[in-house]
Formats: sequence, structure tokens, C-alpha cells
Amino acid sequence: MRSFLRTWQDELKKTFTGRADAVPGWVTDLAEGNDPGYHLPGSAVWAVHGSMSPIVAGIRTLLMQSLHPGALAGVHEHSGFREDPLARLAATIRWIFTVTYGSKAAAEEASRRVQRLHEPVQGSFVDNRGAPRNYSANDPELAGWIHIAFTDAFLTAHKLWGGPIPGGPDAYVREWAQAGRLMGVEDPPLSEADMRAQLDRWYGSGELRGDNRVAQTVEFIRNAPLNPMLRPGYRVLFAGAVYSLEPRYRRMLGLSVPRLGPFPLPVKLATKVVLGVVRLALGRRGPSELAARKRLRRLGFGDIAGSR
Repeated sequence: MRSFLRTWQDELKKTFTGRADAVPGWVTDLAEGNDPGYHLPGSAVWAVHGSMSPIVAGIRTLLMQSLHPGALAGVHEHSGFREDPLARLAATIRWIFTVTYGSKAAAEEASRRVQRLHEPVQGSFVDNRGAPRNYSANDPELAGWIHIAFTDAFLTAHKLWGGPIPGGPDAYVREWAQAGRLMGVEDPPLSEADMRAQLDRWYGSGELRGDNRVAQTVEFIRNAPLNPMLRPGYRVLFAGAVYSLEPRYRRMLGLSVPRLGPFPLPVKLATKVVLGVVRLALGRRGPSELAARKRLRRLGFGDIAGSR
């Protein structure tokens, strides 16, 4: 039994960081740097990203982002997500945690690194009016959709399965707007109401769509090629991501909340249980947060960094 649990823990670590035998170098590097960073302990961003709810939020983000045909074309035409989806996941986690926990210099360099990787991600697609459109992963408008889908997903998931947010939802949206600016977003929302209004404008713009390519992407996300040990829990987390979506987006994605005949299944509770098990396996504080606290103590911020 102990061997099974150890193997399961290793598979979890490998899924999120790309390796199970050691902490990745980029994580330990978060202890370096000469400034406290854009976000500190006690911030809304640390509260949300330090919880387990981002696991569900990540799935929800992928589903939402796929509704923009430009974003989806970039993934299908320039990404190796089908061949090595965990590598793409690990790269995304690296950027999120570096911006969350790293120094300002590290966050800025991590964002420039992503933008450099995005430079060749260009092409064209046909919009919903039948007109040809060009896309670029670094285009501010497209980056704006990616940012708002991310922010909405992480905030919504945390409301459902996380704890209190210091300063409330508005604080999270306002603080994480800095990540949008680092990625070239020109008008990131600064409050939850602003975020909802921007989402409504996107929905009403006629830019988003659900089509066969979206359906294929949804099916891939639903049946992600994970280690068999992780698949039962992942099925619950995928159902949680679907549960968290607004009905209008569920319809576009061709998804519905699981039911047993006329009765909805207890997806919210099941998701909470799975996230609790993952928390026990991975620990209360992740290595990225611990590295950041080490940097803060070195810089003289011991009063907010804590003793660990």
C-alpha cells in the first residue's frame, strides 16, 4: 500500500513539474533575485494559486480558451500538445508560478521567454462570418482572451473549492492583471465586474464558436493521456471543471453536468474530496512557495515570509 501511494505521489509530481525525482531547477531559482516580486504572502494571488483549486481551473481554462478559433488554431498548428501534453502543462505551470512567486526580474524574464516561444505561432483562420483572419499568439487582442479566460477560471474554481481571498475577488482580478500586462494585454480587467463585462462582450461579439475542432479538443482534454493511476481522479476533476462553467459556454463546448437519470451527480463534493486527497499527497505548501519565502527572508521580509 505504501509503495502504491509513493508511486501515485511521484506520478502527480511528474504531471505538474515534468519530473518526480527532484524539484526542477526553475523552482529552486525562485529563491534567487533581489526584489520581493509582484505578489507577496497574504495577497489574493498567493491565496488562489497556493490552493488546490488551480488544478480544476487549469482544465476549465483550456476548455474556455478553445472557444476562440485563433487561439485554437495556434494550439493545433504550432503545438505538440497531442504528442507531449505534459510538457506543455509543465511549461504553463512554470510561467504561472514564476509570475506568482518569483522576483519581478524573474517574472518579466519568464514572460519574455513565453513571448519568444510565441513568435512563430502565426497563421490564419476563417471567422464566423466566413472572412479570413490572421492570428498571432502575441497579438494583444488574442492575449486578452487568453488572460480573461485564465482569470475567470481561476477565480471561479477558487470560489467553489478554495478558501477566503484576501481583499475578495476584485483583489485577485486586480493583482493578476499584472500578469496580463507582462504578456502584452492592453486592457486587463481590474475588478470582477469588469471581467464579467469583458466576457459578455466577447460572448456577444460573435468571435467565439464551438465546432468540430473544438469538439476534438474537448475530447482530448476529457481523455488526457495520463498515467492510469491518475485517471479516476482526473475524471472527477474534469467533471468539476464542466460544473464550474457558465451554461452558455457548456452549450458551446457540447458539455453537460453529469447526471444519474434526472438527478445531478454530486460533482462539487466529489471534486472537493479529490482535491483534498491531492493536497495530502503534495503537502500544504508547494516548493515554489517555499523557495519564494526563502528569498523574502533573505531580503529582510521575514515578518511576512513566515518561519518555514
